[in-house]
Amino acid sequence: MFKKVGIKVAFQVCLALLIVIAAGAFYLIQKQSQSLETQLRERGRIESLIGAKLVGNIFEEAIDNEVLEERDAFDTNYLEIPGFDPAKYHTMYDFYLDKALLAMQDEFLKDKSILYAYAIDRNGYVPTHNTRFQKPLTGNKDQDRAGNRTKRIFNDPVGLKAAQNQEEGFFQTYKHEVYGDMLDVSSPIFIKGKHWGNFRVGFNPDEARMAQKNLTIALVTIMAAILAVSAVLVFIVVNSALAPLKKFTQIASDLADGNVNQQITHSSKDEIGRLADVLERLRVSLKVAMTKLSQK
Repeated sequence: MFKKVGIKVAFQVCLALLIVIAAGAFYLIQKQSQSLETQLRERGRIESLIGAKLVGNIFEEAIDNEVLEERDAFDTNYLEIPGFDPAKYHTMYDFYLDKALLAMQDEFLKDKSILYAYAIDRNGYVPTHNTRFQKPLTGNKDQDRAGNRTKRIFNDPVGLKAAQNQEEGFFQTYKHEVYGDMLDVSSPIFIKGKHWGNFRVGFNPDEARMAQKNLTIALVTIMAAILAVSAVLVFIVVNSALAPLKKFTQIASDLADGNVNQQITHSSKDEIGRLADVLERLRVSLKVAMTKLSQK
């Protein structure tokens, strides 16, 4: 196959194209992956900020309407509910939040990449968890621990950092009991100007990984298609450009066999044209030499 110049040149050009396209694809994949990560983090920051603002408003409206007293909103005298392990607690305000907060929190979960979205106070207490984490109790300790997580205090290191955070869009990696490693983001909740806790949102990293995987597959497919089309075009163009060489090879063979009567011409001014001129001069020289030999 590589005995033909056209194929050899086309192969080398395609190899160079492969290297360039592969480098370009790698760069694009890296940049797009970073962009997806940035977008996910920005979404998390915005979602947590919105949640924190809404929870603060719910509390303040209840206080303004005298449904709750301000001191009740900051109640930390957790009253343990008997019969639960891990323990669950009531506060002065959790019954109200079960009605006023649950539907709002569940709205966040319409985004499939969000696995939880709930308010926690400064000590990690969750007065009202999402509906998906308030499943009916079964008596199975492990199943209930994972399926019914409301009114618990999450005072693990990540939970406490999220609870006491006062930074907008505070990110952590969290090992969830149900979903495993997650991207956790929290933003502070303020009630009447006082820090109450945080609104915590958990993103499924598999969604980001799947998006990156799909992006990689799409880019690789596009680059492969571009390379395939480019390779075909390169073979066609190179072989077309080198087609006169086949003709001149035959002419040179004829000259070697003594056929010096056919004039050699070519219209191009490039290397092919100059080769034609050289062969024509050679033909003329051979013809003159052969004429002189025949006269002797």
